This record gives sequence, C-alpha cells and structure tokens, in this order.
Amino acid sequence: MKRIFLSITIILTLGVNSTINAQESENEQFIVVLDAGHGGREPGKVAKNGLKEKDITLKIILAVGKELEKNKDIKVIYTRKTDTFVDLFVRGSIANKANADLFVSVHCNAHYSQASGSETYVLGIHRNDTNFEVAKAENSVIFLEDNYKENYGGFDPNSPESFVGLTLMQEAYLDQSIQLAKNIQDNFTYSLKRKNRGVKQAGFIVLHQTVMPSVLVESGFITNNDEGKYLNSSKGQAEMASAISKAILKYKNTVESNISEATYSIEEAIDITPIPSEENIISNVVFKVQIAAGSNILEPKPSNFKGLESVSREKEGAFYKYFYGYTSDYNKIQTMEEYAQKKGFKSAFIVAFKDGKHISLEKALNQGSK
Repeated sequence: MKRIFLSITIILTLGVNSTINAQESENEQFIVVLDAGHGGREPGKVAKNGLKEKDITLKIILAVGKELEKNKDIKVIYTRKTDTFVDLFVRGSIANKANADLFVSVHCNAHYSQASGSETYVLGIHRNDTNFEVAKAENSVIFLEDNYKENYGGFDPNSPESFVGLTLMQEAYLDQSIQLAKNIQDNFTYSLKRKNRGVKQAGFIVLHQTVMPSVLVESGFITNNDEGKYLNSSKGQAEMASAISKAILKYKNTVESNISEATYSIEEAIDITPIPSEENIISNVVFKVQIAAGSNILEPKPSNFKGLESVSREKEGAFYKYFYGYTSDYNKIQTMEEYAQKKGFKSAFIVAFKDGKHISLEKALNQGSK
C-alpha cells in the first residue's frame, strides 16, 4: 500500500494506474455518484432573503449529472433527485453499493459577514477551527436521523475528538480526492473567476461513509449578496455545474492514463517566508522538485521528461516518483521548480528530505531559520 505523508503541510501525489485508482467495476462504465446536500425537512443554510441551500445544491447537482450523462462511458447515480431528506449514511451506502469511482457532494456556505468564495474539502482531521466549524455545521444533520448513535458509532459532530478516527477508511483514496478537488477549484478560479478559498481537509461524515475518492464542494456563500444571487441564478448554476463536470472528466482522463504530473498541497496558500540569501544553505536537508508520479517505471533520462536533466526516480509502495534537482540551497531549488513548470510540469512542487527521509517543507525551512 502506498504511504501517505501527513504533517502540518500535507503534500501528496496522484498515482494514476486505473486498476488501482478507479474502483473496479463489472462493466466498463465510470461510475460517479452525485450528492445534493441536505433536502426535505433539512434545508441546510438559509439566507435572510430566503435562499435555501438544499434548493441550490439540487439544481447544481442535476445540471452536473446532465453534463456527465452526455458521455456514454459514464454512469451517473444520484443520492437524491427531488426535495427529499436522505440520511448521511445512506448517501455513502448508495455510492459503496454502486462500486462507484467517485463521490461528489455539493453544498453552500453561509456566514454572518459578506464572506465569499468556493472551497472543496477532502476528508481529514480538521486543520483549524474554521474547518471544524464548517464540518460541524454540515454534520449536524445527523441529529435529524433516526438511530443516529447506532448508525454512526457514537460519532458526535460537536466533539473534536470524534474526528480522529474518521480518516482511516479514506486514507487510501486521499491523494485521488485531492486531485479531483484541485481540478474543481482550478475551474472555479480560472474559468469562472470565483474567489478561491482552497482545497481543505475536514471531518465530513458523508465523506467518511464512502470507500472511493470523495470530495465535498462548498460552492459559495448564499449569505453574500452578490454570490447568493449568482448561485440562485440559472446562469450561475449552469456555470458551477459545468466547472464541476469538466473537473470530473479531467480526473477520469487522468486516472485512465499511465502517468500524471505531480499534484498539490492541501490548503495551497501555505505561508513560507523566504530565507535571506546569506542563509540559503540548510545543512542536512536536501531539496528536490517532484515532477511526476505513476505506476509505470520510466528511465530518468531527459527524453522522457521534456529535456530535464538531473532527474531521479524512487519507488514508494506501488508507485514511482520522479524528482528534478538535488540541492541544500532553497533559493536554487525554487529556481529549478520554476524552470520545471515552464518546461510543462505545471504542478511540480518542492519536497524536502533529511537523512534520506521525507520531511515537510515547513519543517525543513524552520530548521534553516534556527
């Protein structure tokens, strides 16, 4: 099993052998389960002007499904297609029974201020109080369900301690979930020009119930005057749905290829203070630029990597990772990262090693600042 490195900054790559990353299916269709948050007696967030989360999420999800169903090799399953209440554990069960390749849940955010923007979550222990509050609000729906204590093993949405065990079942799919989340956020940000609140981790119980790559999309704030109008409009819903469906198609194409570019760090906007020039060299730490990862073994020669020299290869579990550069000079590795991106490895990122073992970039830079 591939190892996943978890630290304050979490950096993961996407292995793209379709027999590993996609759920095996009895047919050749790629199965996507679409989940419209809330519904029925549970409206979700409600704005002062009367906008209800459950109505907007359903319209977006139905539009996403309509786009995906244009592809004959994709099968779309909905957890709800009408204004009905569906237990969270049932939503996950629908995806698991279908042996789905992806689970995508769409929600709307709310705040007492004029906060705005879209964010996409993967399952994980809450990384800060804000993420915990978002998850707690979404998870509180279980109190409306019959026998929720039995169905969720005593899980308490109001207790941070309850989140600790949530990640275990989803860890095997975390890197794929991050890739899909990145695709969605990229489309929101660059195609729709929406405010990007990033890819984040939180303990959403609906994601915990699934055993496939899964994401929860907070499409925007219905409490924001402009964003609420946008999300409630036919134009806004169509654009959001198109962005999500295109992200799913990109993910599908990626996992069905043999190798992908390296991906993403969770909560991409990580604050890293540049090291002054006189402190460029960090002893006992080696920096590399990760440019790719995949299940197929490639010779680390320039012709295989768009002309890049000094490429190295390491095996990690079932996957091979490919790195460009080898230096203790942080400024130099930043320059190499920029060069790799210009050569076409758009998602290349810097990784750090100490004594031959992977460490977080933040830890490496903190060591250099001592």
